[in-house]
Amino acid sequence: MTATAPHFGPSPVRRPLAAVALLATLISLLFGLVLAGASPASAHAALTGSDPQDGAVVATAPTDVTLTFSEQIAMGDDSIRVLDPSGKRADTGAPRDLTSGGAVRYGVELHSGLPDGTYTVAWQAVSADSHPVSGAFTFSVGAPSETTVALPSGEAGGGLVGALYGIARYAAYAGFILLVGGSAFVLACWQQGAGARPLQRLVVRGWVTLTAATLAMLLLRNPYTGSGELTDAFDLDGLQSVLDTKPGAALVSRLLLLGASALFIAVLFGAYAKREDAKEKKDLTFGLATGGAVIAAGIAGTWALAEHASTGIQPGIAMPVDMLHLLAVAGWLGGLAALLVALHRTPDVTSGAVRRFSRVAFGSVVVLTATGLYQSWRQVGSWSALTGTRYGQLLLVKVALVAVLVGVAWISRRWTARLTERTGPAGDSAVGPAEPTESAADSPKGPAAPASSDTEEPVPSDTEPDEEVAPERAAQLSRQRAALTATKEKRARDADPDRSGLRRSVMVETGIAVVLLVVTTILTSTEPGRTEEEAARGNAAAAAPAAGGEVNLSLPFDTGGQNGKGTVRLDISPGGTGANSAHLWIDGPDGRPLDVPEVKLALTLESKDIGPLPVVPDRLTEGHWTASGVQIPMAGDWKVAVTVRTSDIDQTTIDKNVKIG
Repeated sequence: MTATAPHFGPSPVRRPLAAVALLATLISLLFGLVLAGASPASAHAALTGSDPQDGAVVATAPTDVTLTFSEQIAMGDDSIRVLDPSGKRADTGAPRDLTSGGAVRYGVELHSGLPDGTYTVAWQAVSADSHPVSGAFTFSVGAPSETTVALPSGEAGGGLVGALYGIARYAAYAGFILLVGGSAFVLACWQQGAGARPLQRLVVRGWVTLTAATLAMLLLRNPYTGSGELTDAFDLDGLQSVLDTKPGAALVSRLLLLGASALFIAVLFGAYAKREDAKEKKDLTFGLATGGAVIAAGIAGTWALAEHASTGIQPGIAMPVDMLHLLAVAGWLGGLAALLVALHRTPDVTSGAVRRFSRVAFGSVVVLTATGLYQSWRQVGSWSALTGTRYGQLLLVKVALVAVLVGVAWISRRWTARLTERTGPAGDSAVGPAEPTESAADSPKGPAAPASSDTEEPVPSDTEPDEEVAPERAAQLSRQRAALTATKEKRARDADPDRSGLRRSVMVETGIAVVLLVVTTILTSTEPGRTEEEAARGNAAAAAPAAGGEVNLSLPFDTGGQNGKGTVRLDISPGGTGANSAHLWIDGPDGRPLDVPEVKLALTLESKDIGPLPVVPDRLTEGHWTASGVQIPMAGDWKVAVTVRTSDIDQTTIDKNVKIG
């Protein structure tokens, strides 16, 4: 029979080449996405503020340093370190939890009598969604100075340990999809497949992959969130500390559930596959489906418990939605992998099984759409985050891949419809033509040899038909006849254009599904768009004053006397109405600090006849003067006048208008 593609397609000769080319393209894209996602995971909790702020210069050493974050974090005893200019610890010990009123804040106390200079604050913690976060910034006391401390260039969760942990995460998702999707395909779509070795191997390999990946993640968790050293994976104290955390408890729970799933697999491919009584098999199907659903939901819950769904807004709704989303992904993509294996490796998969999977896949897509819309709103939050953040951009890629996958699935449904039309209303005959052959049960000497053809050689035999043969020879002939029968059936299946068309479209679906799985896994290690925008707004609010902006002026001067030339650099912060602080640096012509006997500052708002308001700064160090509590009563264009005296008789005043408030 000659068949054409349901809607479009190249000639029969070129179809396999086109399918192979498309699959190669998808594999290339897969490796590109893997490489793109190989960098350290983006932070999910962000530093939104600090006191002192990054780059700030304070007149006197603070008593403590506080950090504010966008969401809940977990900190250890050494999570915040403050280092003086020489690299020695300036903090007194473990951080204190100062969280109140919804603001997540931690702080460390500093030693008294700290010298002037530049201090480095380095911090590392674990975000509420299980990902490590870290950072560093500097502030100065008195004036900036040289420091022996180098700011860390790498991010938490990077390096070799981060790469291995990322590979384990990819493998865990893939194993879960094969385990759950393959089992669901057998129970819901093709129960006879429980006895098919290729499907058994697929599900068992999914279980082994998920178990090995979970064990690897449990061992790597300590160095992944801490030192970054691979040798710490076998540190028993570190492992104990991991078990006390939410991600550690989730991984242990997953291992326990995998133990229960091993029993499920043994029954599915053991007693269930051998059961022949229809009523008993129906009861066992119900029991396996119920138990398997509970186990699958529990394993999916271990992800929801420890990642994005467990933090942020509406976690009580987000966690079950996340579980449904993951189960729908497994039912669709895992079932697709099982269907591909069945089409390629089993001779008797039925068109009815393909049609039933088509309905399961459609239901999975409906669930994916509903849960995906909620997750997108929750994690992105705005149109600007959808296009302006990495999470939003990856989400758009995922949506596009799902759309392409649905389109290819529609083509597969058309091929399925053709097969169903040929097999009749029952739709449960084997996919593809199969000529009747004598079964082994009907032949006293094993499977009957197929009829001779132009392409097949007769089975060699050195015995007459009625002659007694040795048992070893009979077994050999039986194996030869079985091999020839299987070869003939495979040729018939491969020659069927409908079956080969379905196989190609399912292969393309599977390739797209692999890329989709990679993108989804990258999404789980990417900072949500909503969080990223909130952190950016928090950083902007912390960096900017309540009104106006920090005033920065550079005013050259010349008093006319010896060493009377130089430049005044003036900073007024926060540069708004109310209390402000002022810092003045006096530099000589060579750019070095210039020590002068006196500096004065005056502020005048001429439009309101306010001022001049005198400010007398105090000398901190050579060339550095500061004043606190500088009151700006109202916003406007203020004239800032600086008076510099370089000797008993040499002095000058320079001024400049600037908008304050």
